[in-house]
Amino acid sequence: MTSPLDDAMKRLDAALGLLEASVSRRLDAERRKGSLETELQLMQEDRSRLAEDLDGALTRLQRYEVATDDVSRRVQLAIHAVQNVLAQAGQPVMEEG
Repeated sequence: MTSPLDDAMKRLDAALGLLEASVSRRLDAERRKGSLETELQLMQEDRSRLAEDLDGALTRLQRYEVATDDVSRRVQLAIHAVQNVLAQAGQPVMEEG
């Protein structure tokens, strides 16, 4: 036979075990939450940096397109000038291809 004190101690021990397990699960959940919040913050920072990089790349692309259009226009003017000189000199002019 066990005494009421022994029974109470067993119940207390079991309750403490359950409490420790519960606290452990709670601490793990808090750690995971902290890790997720940190990861989310890092992702937001990466997104901001990538958005800035993309904006810069788009600006450079627009400048290159403007420069390319200008160079293309100048090349066409030079081709026409050469064709006019050749035509005036009586040379056969090759058509643009």
